[in-house]
Amino acid sequence: MVWPRSTIQGQITAIILVCLLIVIVAGSTLERWVNSDYNGPDLEGISDRLSAVTSVLSAASPSERDAIVAVANRGSWRLSLQPISYAEQFKASSPDEAFLTLAVDWLFPPDNGTVPFGGWRTFVGTERVMAAKVDAQTLLVLTRMPPSFLRGDALSFGSNYLVALVTLIILFSVFAVWAITRPLRRIASAAMKADISLGPAPFEERGSVEIVALARALNGMQRRISTMVEARTRMLRGISHDLRTPLTRLRLRAERVKEDEVREGLLADVERIDHLLKESLDYLRDNHQREEAQRADLASLLQTVCDEFADMGHDVTYQGPSRLVAEFRPLALTRAVTNLCENAVKFGTKVEVTLSEGMGQAVVEVADDGPGIPDQYRNRVLEPFFKLDAARRDADAGFGLGLSIVSEIVEAHHGALELLDRQPKGLIARLTIPLGGSESTRNPRP
Repeated sequence: MVWPRSTIQGQITAIILVCLLIVIVAGSTLERWVNSDYNGPDLEGISDRLSAVTSVLSAASPSERDAIVAVANRGSWRLSLQPISYAEQFKASSPDEAFLTLAVDWLFPPDNGTVPFGGWRTFVGTERVMAAKVDAQTLLVLTRMPPSFLRGDALSFGSNYLVALVTLIILFSVFAVWAITRPLRRIASAAMKADISLGPAPFEERGSVEIVALARALNGMQRRISTMVEARTRMLRGISHDLRTPLTRLRLRAERVKEDEVREGLLADVERIDHLLKESLDYLRDNHQREEAQRADLASLLQTVCDEFADMGHDVTYQGPSRLVAEFRPLALTRAVTNLCENAVKFGTKVEVTLSEGMGQAVVEVADDGPGIPDQYRNRVLEPFFKLDAARRDADAGFGLGLSIVSEIVEAHHGALELLDRQPKGLIARLTIPLGGSESTRNPRP
């Protein structure tokens, strides 16, 4: 049998109804327990008996009243005749009254019976009394009420019962709220982990009607966004590839120009356009998103990058451990460090690449002695196609994709990229990525 999927409204309604049912059943059980196992004073019956004695006293002569009261004082009863002015001492509460007694009077008030003079709750000092009017000058006062059901064993049982009831309601409510919000937490967690570059990750369509509708809507939105991004990428790749053919013809024609100065200028422009196209294609490939992470020697990777730049005549040095094994994407991280070093040698004369380890993370810093980047532009330079021409003007400047690619690679490693000032001048690009896997293997650099 397949049960229909519930709604959040229905689940909340069910929780409220179940809690009400628990309270009703518990209240009925408590009332039966009070009335059977721990019979309290029958206030209605006491009031009726007091009224009956008062009727007899009203018809008797003053000399007979004391004898009638003496006969009525049997067992635990303590009746006395008091002047009407005695009512001035009546109070509706007592500072020594137990809270549970007050709660029981409020929960189980007398349903019928003759209402006593002064009401059902009448106190003289700290003692509870019940009174009836004999005539205009006399009151009949019951000064010793029958023992309350709230004695020691009853209080112990009642307190335990109440604590168990409240605990049951709280536990049920907490579980119900957890069960209702769990699908929302699952969707929120999946949304935080979603990466559009890796393709749409479907949300689990399970839960209440509203949760399923939300998951389906998010899945549809993911598919539409992924389709749009793929279409844009295909279009830009096509444009970049199509431009290479006329660019090749333009290079061949430029090489045939006889004037050396004109030929060199044309070839320089062609090389610049070719560099821009290559940069665009590299950005659109997103190969770093599809590369699988593996355990490799991060220190060796950085030393290799530094050696390559040194072979090209740049002053790029490495400082750090000779070996640091971590889990990362080697090709992607090589590309990120290479981009940072290219920027550094373009705007500075000396570059230092340092590696350190701490708190389960690897920290890579690429420091140069160039002009640096103003604080107000440090977030914007990480955006695609943003170029800081005012501070860093260069004839070979690209589309402004280098730092954007680095930022995406670091994010793919669940790390962070920071751009910091270097004293007295320059820029420090700091990459922080988790080591991943088991304990890293680290050897100090000799």
